[in-house]
Amino acid sequence: MKLMKPYLPLVLLSWFGGAVFAQQPRAGKDKLVNVFLGSSGDHGQMSPAASYPFSSLSIAPQTYPATHTGYEHLAKEIFGFTHNRFEGVGCQGSGGILLLKPFLGAEDDHRPLLKKSEHAGPGFYEIALENGINASFAVSKQSGIHHYELPKGKKGFTIDLGHTFNNAFVNEAHTITGTAIKGWIEAKTTCHVGNYKVYYQLSFNQPVQWKELGNHQLAAIPADGAESVDLRVDISSVSTDYAVKSSKVKLSFENAKSSSAAAWDELLNVVEVKGEVERERLFYALLYRTIQSPYLISEPDGAYRAVDGSLQKSKDKRYHGWAIWDNYKTQLPLLSVLYPERYGDMLSSMANLYPYGKKDFAGGQEPSNTVRSEHAVVVLLDGLKKGYKVDFPAIKDSVLAEMSRLDFSKPDKALEASYDLWAVAGLLQSFGDQTGSKAYLSKAMDYKKYWLKDFKDLSRNDVDRMGARSLYQGTIRQYRWAVPFDVKGLVELAGGQQSFTKQLDDFFDHDYFNRANEPDLQSQTLYMASNTPWKYQYWVHKLAVDTVIQHYFNDNSRGIGSFIDRIYKNEPKAYIRTMDDDAGAMSGWFVLAAIGIQPACVGAPVYYLNVPLFESVTIGKGSKNFRIKVKDFGPNQVYIQSVSLNGKLLDRTWITHQEIRDGGELLITAGDQPNFQFGIGNIWQSSL
Repeated sequence: MKLMKPYLPLVLLSWFGGAVFAQQPRAGKDKLVNVFLGSSGDHGQMSPAASYPFSSLSIAPQTYPATHTGYEHLAKEIFGFTHNRFEGVGCQGSGGILLLKPFLGAEDDHRPLLKKSEHAGPGFYEIALENGINASFAVSKQSGIHHYELPKGKKGFTIDLGHTFNNAFVNEAHTITGTAIKGWIEAKTTCHVGNYKVYYQLSFNQPVQWKELGNHQLAAIPADGAESVDLRVDISSVSTDYAVKSSKVKLSFENAKSSSAAAWDELLNVVEVKGEVERERLFYALLYRTIQSPYLISEPDGAYRAVDGSLQKSKDKRYHGWAIWDNYKTQLPLLSVLYPERYGDMLSSMANLYPYGKKDFAGGQEPSNTVRSEHAVVVLLDGLKKGYKVDFPAIKDSVLAEMSRLDFSKPDKALEASYDLWAVAGLLQSFGDQTGSKAYLSKAMDYKKYWLKDFKDLSRNDVDRMGARSLYQGTIRQYRWAVPFDVKGLVELAGGQQSFTKQLDDFFDHDYFNRANEPDLQSQTLYMASNTPWKYQYWVHKLAVDTVIQHYFNDNSRGIGSFIDRIYKNEPKAYIRTMDDDAGAMSGWFVLAAIGIQPACVGAPVYYLNVPLFESVTIGKGSKNFRIKVKDFGPNQVYIQSVSLNGKLLDRTWITHQEIRDGGELLITAGDQPNFQFGIGNIWQSSL
C-alpha cells in the first residue's frame, strides 16, 4: 500500500475555529493501527473510514466495486463520500447515507472520481483524486469535518440524501437555511429487517448557492474562486435540534483529528502488550475493530430514542447498534474486561430493550443501524455474574415473554434456545426465584433430545454440508458442539470422556471446524473437558497465528476451494474468504487469545488460560492493573507448564473475572511440550 504524503497546508483557515496550526505527529497506540485491514474483497468487510469510538458517524468513500461497507481498497472509482456503515456485518452490509460528491465544472458530470492515493488512521481519512481535488475527513464524537482543496475554476458538491447501500433508503425530509441543510434520513437496517432514522445538519464554512435537483438530490455551489472548502456534518439519534446544537460547538479539522486520535489512543492504551513488533501492530489493529460498536445514542442531557421510537431520558448513557448473536462470545466479554465503566452502560442499554418491545432483529423505529439481539439474556447473566448491575426484576415479564417465543423448529435454533433458557434460569436464581429457576432449567435440559435426534449420528451423508437441515451458516459437525452451558452433559451424550475426546480429535484433525463464521467459534475450549486438555492451548495458538486448513465458507461446503494460510493477517485481504468481522466478533477472538484468556462459558465469570501471544500483557491502568507475564516465551512455547497468581502457585488453567479485576500479576511458565499433570485435578466445566 502506497501512502499519500500529507497535503494539508501548515495553517488551515477554518470558520469552525479560526486559524488552526498543524500539529506534530503524536506517539501512541493509534499510530500502530492499520485501518485498511480487512477492507478488500470478502475478507472481513471492514473499512478505513474516519470514525470515533462507539460512534455511528463514519466517513469513507463509496467505491465501485464495493464491499459490505461501501468501500473496496483496490477500487479506483469513487462516487462520493458517505457517513455511516456497520463495520464487518453480513447481508451485503448497510449504511451509506448522505452521499456527498465534489465536482469540477459548472455541473456534475455524473462520472466517478478516480482515486490517486489515500492515507488513513483512527479518526481520519485523506484522499487525493486524479482531477486535482484533495479531501480530508475527521470525526469527533457525533461531528465530522470535511476539508477540500480544489483547483481554480467552477466547482460544486452534489448531495444525495436518498443514497444508501443496497437500496435501503426509505424516506427523508430537509430544509435549507443559509449555508446549512438539516433534516432526517430513514433507511432500512442491516438485512432490511427494520428501519432506523438519523437526524443531521450539514453546513458549509462559506456561502454556497443551493440547487434542488429532484429525487432527493441537491447541489451546493461555492464561489468560483474558492480553493479551500470545509463543511461539517453533525448527527443525532434523537432529533434535528440536537444535531444543530452540536454544530454550535467549535470544531476544526485538526481539532477533530487530534481529539479522535486521543480518544482511540486512550482506549487502545488500556492494554499494553510487549513482543514482536508486527504482532503488536496486528493486535492493536484488531483491538481497534472491537471498539467501533455498539453506538452511543443518548445526548449529553440523557435524551435518547427507545426502540419503539419514543423519546426517553436516562441517567445512564444509552447504546444501540447490536450484533449480539455474532459477538456475544467474544467482543462483548472482551469489553467487559477492558472497559468496565462503559460496559455497565452497555448492559443497562441491552436490558432497556425489553420494556420498549425488543425484537430478535430490528423493528420499525430503531435509533441506529442494528442487526441482531438474540442471546441478550445470556449476556445479561454474564454481566451479573461478573459484578455488573442488572435490574432483572424490572424486565422479568418481558424476558419471560421472549422465552415463550423461542424457536425450536431447527436443530441449531433448538440448541441456541436452550442456552437462553439456561441463562434465564440463572437470572431467576440470582434474584431468589428458585421455583422459576428450576422450571427453566428443566426446559433447558430438553436440549438433550434435540442433540440426540440431529447431532449424535455422524454417519448420515449431510453432516458435512453447509446449511443442511436448515442450519444457519454451519454444519451438523460444527453445531453439535454448541452446548457451552452443559459441557459435562455433552460429554455424556457423546459416550463418555474417551469417546468425546476421540470425536473432538476427529473434528480438529480433519479440519471440520469453520472459522468463517461463529457457530463453532469456541469449540477448541471443549478440550478442557477431554482427557487431553492441553490440546486447548495448542489449538488456540494455531488458530491465532499458525497456518490452518479451512474447508468451509459461507457460500459452499467442504472440498471446494479450500484455504491454507494464517487466518489473521494485517493486510487488506485479511481473514478467510467470506469471513466477516461481524462487529468485532472475529477480531475480539484474536485479542482474547493474544491476552491469554477465552470465556469458558458466556454466563459464567470464568476464563480458560492459554499462553499469551506476547511476553507480557498489562490490562488497565493504575494500582489495580492486571499483568500477565510469560516465562520462557518463544514461538514454539505454546503449552502451560505452571501458573502463579501474585506469587502463589495456581494449580488450574482458568481464572475468574474477579481475579482479573482485583489486579496483580499472573505468571505463566511456557514450554514446547505439554505438562500432562498441570491443573488436571481442577478443571472447570459447565454443567446443568
